[in-house]
Amino acid sequence: MTPAGSLLAATGLHKAYGPTPALVGADFSVHPGEVVAVMGPSGSGKSTLLHCLAGIVRPDAGTVRYGARTLSELSDGERSALRRGEFGFVFQFGQLVPELTCVENVALPLRLSGVRRKDAEARALEWMERLEVADVRGRRPGEVSGGQGQRTAVARALVTGPRVIFADEPTGALDSLNGERVMQLLTEAARDTRAAVVLVTHEARVAAYSDREVIVRDGRARDMAGVA
Repeated sequence: MTPAGSLLAATGLHKAYGPTPALVGADFSVHPGEVVAVMGPSGSGKSTLLHCLAGIVRPDAGTVRYGARTLSELSDGERSALRRGEFGFVFQFGQLVPELTCVENVALPLRLSGVRRKDAEARALEWMERLEVADVRGRRPGEVSGGQGQRTAVARALVTGPRVIFADEPTGALDSLNGERVMQLLTEAARDTRAAVVLVTHEARVAAYSDREVIVRDGRARDMAGVA
């Protein structure tokens, strides 16, 4: 059963890669404006859980519901449209396009959805100002620091006004100071816009920015709310 009021919820997820199980009956839910940290040891299944929640990977069994929709019932095109517009992504190494300037990278999701260049870059610059990287708008990713690049990636994730942001080890390639700033800006922006955040991390200091922690171990997810 989908938890009441949840924006995105998974029930009984199973996923295996060959003979190796990655998820074994995992459940998960997140509400609008909530930041949930998904934690667990390497190989526990936390990244697989994120990929199933985002519609990137189809589970072998179980359901993922986003609002009133079941992701497995959507076509590839419909799931791609969700990932372009209603879902935002921040990865460990940013994954910015090296040939584009930083403002072009932030504007890219809007351009792919048909927004005119001038309008897309104006909206991109608004988010870059909020993420404190407007001064690098004309530089390419290889010309900026790791912290600037990751804040640019966060701006790109937020520019479409997503309802869910998936952040997979977003501070893993940063020093502690830059990592703290990225998390402050990401969580503040998400809460202001009522976006839900699914945050995969193995770092307690990063998980401290969440409202709730879910521990994934041996393919099962345990909600730590109320656990002593």
